[in-house]
This record gives sequence, structure tokens and C-alpha cells, in this order.
Amino acid sequence: MTEREPIAVVGLDCRFPGARDAREYWSLLMDGRDGTDRVPGQRWDADRYHAASSTAPQSASEARPPGRSNTVRGGFIQDPDAFDPGFFGISPREAAAMDPQQRLLLQCSWRAIEDAAVAPQDLAGTDTGVFVGVMANEWAYLQLADYDRITARYGSGNGYFMGANRVSYHLDLKGPSLAVDTACSSSLYAVHLAMGSLRSGECDYALAAGTNLIMTPVINIFYTQAGLSAPDGRCKPFSASADGIGRAEGVAVLVLRRLSDALTDRQPVYAVLKETGINQDGRSNGITAPNRWAQQRLIESVWQRAGVTADDIRFVEAHGTGTLLGDLIEAQALGELTSGRSGGSVGLGSVKSNFGHAEGAAGIAGLIKTVLALHHRTVPPSRFAADANPRLDLPGRRLSLLKAPLRLPSGTVHAAVSSFGMGGSNAHAVLASAPRAVHRGRDRAPGVFTVSARSPERLRANLLAQADALSRRPENQLAQLCWTSNRVKSRLPYRAAVAAADLPTLAAELRNAAEHVEEAARVDGGRRAAASVAFAFTGQGAQHPRMAASWYRSFPAYARHFDEIDKVLAPHTGRSVRDLVLDGDPEVHRARSAQPALFAVGYAMAAALVESGIAPSYVLGHSIGEFAAACLAGALDVADAARLVARRGALMEALPGDGGMLAVSMGAAEVESLLVRRRLGLAAVNGPGSTVVAGDLGELAALEEQLARRGVAARRLTVSHAFHSPLMEPVVEDFRRECADVPARGPRIPLFSTVNGHQLTGGETMDADYWARQITAPVRFADAASALLAAGVTHVVEIGPRAVLTPLLARLKPDAGHPVRLHAAHPGEHASDHRPQQLFGELWCAGLAPEWDVLYAEADRVPRRLPPYVFDDSFRAWRTGTAPGLPELSAPDVPPGADTAVRGGADRGESCPPAPAADLPDTLSVLTRQLVCRVGGHDPEQVHDHDRLHEDLGFDSIRVMELKARIEDALPRLGTLPIEDLLAGLRTVGDLVGFLRERHVAEGAAAPLPTTPEGTR
Repeated sequence: MTEREPIAVVGLDCRFPGARDAREYWSLLMDGRDGTDRVPGQRWDADRYHAASSTAPQSASEARPPGRSNTVRGGFIQDPDAFDPGFFGISPREAAAMDPQQRLLLQCSWRAIEDAAVAPQDLAGTDTGVFVGVMANEWAYLQLADYDRITARYGSGNGYFMGANRVSYHLDLKGPSLAVDTACSSSLYAVHLAMGSLRSGECDYALAAGTNLIMTPVINIFYTQAGLSAPDGRCKPFSASADGIGRAEGVAVLVLRRLSDALTDRQPVYAVLKETGINQDGRSNGITAPNRWAQQRLIESVWQRAGVTADDIRFVEAHGTGTLLGDLIEAQALGELTSGRSGGSVGLGSVKSNFGHAEGAAGIAGLIKTVLALHHRTVPPSRFAADANPRLDLPGRRLSLLKAPLRLPSGTVHAAVSSFGMGGSNAHAVLASAPRAVHRGRDRAPGVFTVSARSPERLRANLLAQADALSRRPENQLAQLCWTSNRVKSRLPYRAAVAAADLPTLAAELRNAAEHVEEAARVDGGRRAAASVAFAFTGQGAQHPRMAASWYRSFPAYARHFDEIDKVLAPHTGRSVRDLVLDGDPEVHRARSAQPALFAVGYAMAAALVESGIAPSYVLGHSIGEFAAACLAGALDVADAARLVARRGALMEALPGDGGMLAVSMGAAEVESLLVRRRLGLAAVNGPGSTVVAGDLGELAALEEQLARRGVAARRLTVSHAFHSPLMEPVVEDFRRECADVPARGPRIPLFSTVNGHQLTGGETMDADYWARQITAPVRFADAASALLAAGVTHVVEIGPRAVLTPLLARLKPDAGHPVRLHAAHPGEHASDHRPQQLFGELWCAGLAPEWDVLYAEADRVPRRLPPYVFDDSFRAWRTGTAPGLPELSAPDVPPGADTAVRGGADRGESCPPAPAADLPDTLSVLTRQLVCRVGGHDPEQVHDHDRLHEDLGFDSIRVMELKARIEDALPRLGTLPIEDLLAGLRTVGDLVGFLRERHVAEGAAAPLPTTPEGTR
């Protein structure tokens, strides 16, 4: 980090007239469109305050009638009052009191951070700074003039400072946070201050922003009275037709970072800020008049510090308001520096020609235009350029208004931006094109694309937005785009994940997911107990040629672990288990190969998932699956396990092939009563009506006939031997001797033994006797799995090459009570070629948090820009700027029903009979929700027990104090509620109900709860 280190623009978002986002902004500029329009009726009655300019005025008052504007046009953004308060945990009442500029800044900041390929949540708690340029505060004028309506909400809803502080608070940013008002140069001043903070090390990320909203005709009238207003509401910078200022509004946020840091993280960079500077006019021809010499000194100083001359500057985004004096002075100041330039002229333009002067946001509007021009290597044309003002002598000053797009050459290109404030505060910046960086992803590398939102409806909108954007991206970026979505788009409660290996399929599946968002379950943000994962390792019979080969191809961590375990097994198997599996060798079905192969696959899958942050709290293994389970639980060393499974398979392979296995749809006790023959035994108990018998083929056939006569379904299993039967007894002692030197130790994490049918506890170890007994003992899967499911597990992942245990677990899972999610790591031979990616998506949608980096190769871990979040725009709150009255908010103060207490006679304002004692808890619950809704202005139908008072419903300390007073008023017998309990101990609505219920019982409140409207005053 150096004092003059370049600063990278890594993210941005904006809304300007005629443009809802940066993409539309660029389109507006390149098309040379006019973004101005008639004053919307929502703002004020334009005709009421309009007086057309007289062609031959007889007096000054006739030329400029008092209280009137000479224009009914300007540059206005659409739906400035649209906001998504619930997304930020802001209550509807508080949102209605907030300056719309605060609302716009919040959403724009979130989107800009996402555009930087960063999750806003990752900046929480960091020293990220927020610097906001703002000039207008008309909301305060409209809100605060009626003293009787002022509440605590209006204090935090108004004020310049709150624009920056609001962003810092809701995003939990701990760096500098300030608002800057230098009139029209405010936002470029904010950029300058942000650069200084980054260069000094005061912050590592900075949000530099500008905002301006036109809510009243006050400034229009001022401009008209000062002779500065263009009658048609359009700025015509440097044009012969220039006749004044047309006003505009907008909001924009840049995400800034030191260039060296951005390049280290391979973060996409739009452009580079090489240098900025600020100064003041001092005394000039008037406080509102520009000063040529101050502008010239500033530009010259910034260029010198940036190490550039006029020969290096390809184009200048001028302040360019379209006033005769302002254009002349700016042209003179620039011309002193450019007139001696070698080569051609410097391109000149001003975004104000497209939609007007955005005042507090004007500097950042021009800066973003320049950033995008350097990014696209094309400078948009300037409107009204065909008729340059000859009195400015632009050709003589080597300045050229751009009539058509200017294509920029390859290599480093420099540009400059100016912004001058009405009171004499000037700002200037020099930018350069971003360093060229090529980060190619792997062709056909799969990935899993994640999208999350606050509601099912928003999930649909965001899925469609991503699908539309992905259809325009290069194919080799698929895995990089997926990785970015995992980092940026994965933190919200409603989720969808799509795995794919090509972009067309990914886009199509995202659109398909958008049609089924109602199936998306809500992932609770921490209210439930932490996720508890169990791994269930599949036993023999799940093997098949090329099993889990897609894991090896597409999951680097699995491939690495599989290679490692293959090396450990090789001395004992005499060949590569990896090659056996991946080559599709049918030898995999023989016991001597199947058992080490299943162990290797299960071990590598489990190790890769643990490395990915999916670590089990419990393990269970079915037959041969217990060896990998024991390794993961720490009860068996990997080297010992490899030796034992190889020896176990070889011993069983050497036995005669005169046995078989039969799956019987009957309970274990009933089956066992039929096993009177010596060479048959109970092999596995998989469920209440799912039992496996193993033994001599002839005796098995006799049993099968007996079952058929009884009408009991039975099915032969395709196996090489009668595993877990008396026919295995000849190898037991040999295997016991093989296990003799295995340390006798218990598991470090709970292991549910399918030999014992319960969790190993106390002195129970997996010693030589255990492993020897496991060969002939029945697999008591049903008992062990039932105990596991009762232990509080939330997710069970079957580890193995086929879903064998998952359907068994589904039948054992209790219908009610603690919910358990079941997942098969690899469903079988017909699993997708990108099954690991699918599994990660399934686990994430089910509430787990994988370490996404492990799923991707290093070349695919490159940030790429994705469309930012699409907010809910249904909320509206506005005041029209019509004087002298003070109209009500356009949005209702409280949703229907929020003021209603308990339903019943209270709806008619009548008294209700006391509720029966048994009904008091429910009555208390309803009343509590109604009070919460009354304070926050929420729709009662949308408030639930799991909603968090602070994060979801926007209850800060002021709202909590108001809620406390209302509860005490509604329930006087509860006495004074301790504020420390309300602030610290009660997180959700359900917590509050429980607290009040306990206090109600403790106070012995026998009187009925109030059910009249007075209870919610």
C-alpha cells in the first residue's frame, strides 16, 4: 500500500432517469436517448407552479414571476418510493418515515456490493467505509413541518448524515461513515474522501455514493428566479442552443478497493482511479459563479499527481451544465491545458445532456459514465454535440464534442472527470482503463448455481434474472459463474440450486426452478438448533462398475482422497482399486474386490465432504460400511482399515460359492422362528417388515417355497456368497488373528453399531472380537438407525455408490416430531454426471453450509459478475410536494388488521366476554402479535412465531420501548416489564409470547386478557 496507490472500481449500481440499472444506463448513453420527461403527478402539480417564459417581458417580475418555474420537465427516476423494507429488517412504519433517498441507497449499496462479486454479508463487521454525496433534503421539509406528527421514527428517517449511517448500520459496516454536501460536486467529493481512506489503510473497501431526489419545485423556482433554468428542462452542454439547467435525480454507488488487493483476489475491475483532487474557488465574481483559475489549478494539479499530461487524456467528462457562463469558464480552464496537445483533440461530453443535472449525484453520474466507457472501450456520444457553441472555440482549445461514439485504442487509456459545486467546491478525477487480466475457466467443468431470496416470490424473480443473464455468457465461464453464485447468492432463507455442465442447460433449469419456487423450504436463519449431520455408509451389494466415477471426474477433493486411499490399499489388494473402479472392471462384483472398492469409495466420499465443511456428528455403517464409519469416528486407523477390508474380502472370496441371500417382507422375529435349518441364519434386519436371510442355497430354496405358500413376498439377492450367515464361520478365526494388533478403542464421535443395534457407549470398543463377530452376526440396521434418528439428527447422508439405505431410513423415520432430511451421496448407476454438484446444492437447500471452494478446481475459483438482487418493489410511501398543505403519506400507516386486537366483538368496538381459562394462552398469543403489528405496521397475516423481532421485523431499541409501553398498557396486571429482558433475551415473536405467558402465570393473573381495541392503543 502506497500513498498514491491506484484505486480499483470493482462494483457499481445506479438508477438514473431512463435507466433502472447500470446496463440500462449504458444503453441510454450509447443510444443517445433523452431521459427527461414531464414532472410526474406524484411529485407535484407541475402546471400549478409553471409560468412559461415571456418572449418580450416588460419587467423582471414578468420575466420571472415569483413562486413559479419556467419548466414542467426534468429527469426523474421511476418508482422512487419503491422499497423492500422486510429485506433489511425494517418495519413498514419506519420505512414510511425514512427519506426515500435512504431507501434507494440501501438497495443500491447491496446491489453494488454483489456486482463486485462479494456477498454483502462478508463485509459485515469489517472496516468498510461509506461516503455519500447528497445535496437535497426535501423529505425533511415535507415531513417535519407538522410538529404534531413527529415521532421517534422521523429522527432516524431524516438528515444528510443518516444516508451514510443507514447503510453502515444495516450492512454492519464499521469503517468511516459520513455524508458530504458540497452542492453539485458532493458525490465526486465523496469519491475523493473514499480514496484517501483506502490509501491510508483506514478501510479496505469503500462505498462511494451520490443521491438526489426532486420532491418539491423549490429548486426549480430558485433556478428560474436566478436565470439558470432551461425552459425545456434539458441541459445542452457546450451547445449553441444551451439555455440553462434541466434538473435531474438519481442514485449510484461505487465499490472501491486498492488495485493491488483486487488483482490479488482476481476480482473483476471496471476501471482504475489514478488520482482525485478538490479545491475551492475562494472569492470570485460571486459565491454562485464558477472560477476559471481555481478549476484550472485543480485540473493541472490532479493531472500532475496522476503522472499524465493532456497528451495522455483521451476524453473528459465535463461538468457541463449548459449555462452560458459555466460552459465558457469550464472550456477556458480545460483549454489552457489541452490547447498545446499534440495529436488530435480531447473528446468532450457531459452526461447531463442525456437527462439533466443530478446535483448531489451529478459527479458520480459522470464518473460512472467514464468508468463504463473505459470498461467497454467506447465513449458514448454527447447529445446536442452537432451544434457546438462557436463562442467557446472548442477546436482552438483542442476539445471536440463527441457527435458519435469514440472507439478507444488498446492498451492503457486515460480519462478525466470534473464536477463543480455551486458554492465553489470543485472536484476532479483522472481514471485509467483496468489492467488486462484473462482468467479462463475449464471447458465443460460442471458447477452448481445457487440463488437465494427473502421470499418465494423474490426467489422466482431472481432465478429468472440469473437465467436471462447466463444465456449471454461465454461457455468456459460456467464453473466460475457457479462458484461466484455460491459465494454471493447463497445466504438468504429461500433457496434453489441447479447443477449443470453447460450454460444452456443451466439457464433452462433455472427457469424451470422458477416455476416451482413454492416447493422451496425456508431455511431458518439460526432459530432452530444447529444442523446435526449423520453419515450412513452403504454395505456390500451397492457396488457396480465405474461406481461414482463422476465424483472422480468433477470433484477434485474426492479424486485426491480416492488416489490417496488407493495407495494405502494397493499393498494389500495387489492392484489399483481406483483403476478397477474407473475402468468398469466387472471384477468389482467379487468379494475380494468389492469390499476394498466400497471402502475406498465410501472413505473418499466422506473425507471429501468433511473437507467441504459437511462433517458428521454421528456415523453408522451397514456391514462392510462400518470400516469407513469407524475410520471417520476415530475408532480405526485408515492403514488398519485398508489392510482389514482387503483381507476380509479375500477370505470370503476363498469360501465355496454355495450360499445365497433372500430378502423377506416379514418381521425379524417371525422369520427367525422359521430358521430351523442349520445352515441358514438371520443376515440383516433392515426394518419392521424387511429382513434378510442368508445361508445354503438348497435350504434357502426350501425356505423360499415355505414363504410362498404363506403368501409372503421374498426376493433373491444377487450376491456371490451368503454373507452374515453360518457359512462365513470358517473365516472368523483367521480374521480375528488379522485383527489382533488393532488397538481397542472407542469412537470419538457417536457411532451407532449395526452389530449391537445401538450406539457404542462406555467401554464398548471396536476391537478384534468386534470385527470377527461382525462377519457372522446379523446386521441390526433397523435398531441402530432408529436409535440414530431418535438422537436429534437433522440430516442423514448415505455415503456410497448407490442409494440402498436411504429408502430404508425413510421407512424408519418418524412421521412427526423432529424433522430429518435424507440425502444419497450417489443414487446409483444412472446418477448425473455432475452428482457431487447436485449433492452440494441439495445439502445447501436443506440448510447446511458447504465450503464451496472445495468443489471447484483453482482455475474455476474466479469471481465473475452476476446480476444483483431483484428486490420486492410493492412497498410504497411518499409525500407530494404541494404547498402549503401537508398531505398524508400515500401509503397507509398500518396494514389492514394491524390495529385490530383480538378478533370477535372487538372488531365492532364492543366488549368481549372473558375468555375461558383454557383459551388464555392462545388469546395472549394473538394479542401479542397484534401489539407487535401495531408498533411495526406489519400485516398480521405475515407475522409468525419464528420471526425475529430485530432482524426480521425491524424492532430496534426505540420500537422495543414502544412495544413495552403498549404491552404494559394492554396487560396492566403484569406490572412493569424489565427492559433488559425485552432487549437481550427475547429474540423472536414466539420468545415474547412465551415470556409474557410465563409472567402471566407467575403473577397469578386470573382476570381475562383484554380483547377490546383499547388493548392496542
